[in-house]
Amino acid sequence: MCVEDVFDTHQGRTVLVTGRIERERVREGDEVEIVGFHGGTVLPVEGVDVYRRRVAEARADMNVGLSLPGKASGSVARGQVLAAPGSVGAHARFTADIALPADDHGGAEVRTGERLQFHFRAAVVRGAVTLAPGTDVLRPLHGGTVTVALEQPVALEEGQPFAFRHHGRAAGTGIVTRLTH
Repeated sequence: MCVEDVFDTHQGRTVLVTGRIERERVREGDEVEIVGFHGGTVLPVEGVDVYRRRVAEARADMNVGLSLPGKASGSVARGQVLAAPGSVGAHARFTADIALPADDHGGAEVRTGERLQFHFRAAVVRGAVTLAPGTDVLRPLHGGTVTVALEQPVALEEGQPFAFRHHGRAAGTGIVTRLTH
């Protein structure tokens, strides 16, 4: 589940995180790992709410609120992912295939070393781009393979789509093709 909002409830005894479950299921008592932005903490789920009603279980494609212990306060933030421990890793480097739209749709030239703003689920992270060897520039309406080095690790998987911005403008989309270390 990607964390979309975090609420400190009950005077610090409970933290409520909201988001959509992407796959599998979650139940009260399950342990979840906070992945991304230097997470790594494993916590038990104290409650599962769907439309402000407590439920025993929530499944994929449901929007939920998960109650976590108060010690999660400050550890969990928008853009992180809650997952079964060890099932998803946080990465700061990856290779991707990107596509740039036309100039009139925000496309801009991308060169090696440029810092872009990457959007993965609800996470927003800056990163530097390295073009494939022999490529000087990617122009609007073109695509190519790039290597990205993010400023902070985020929950990533091969095949995951993302978008990116360049100088404050929507500049393109991409698919993670390989995770690197």
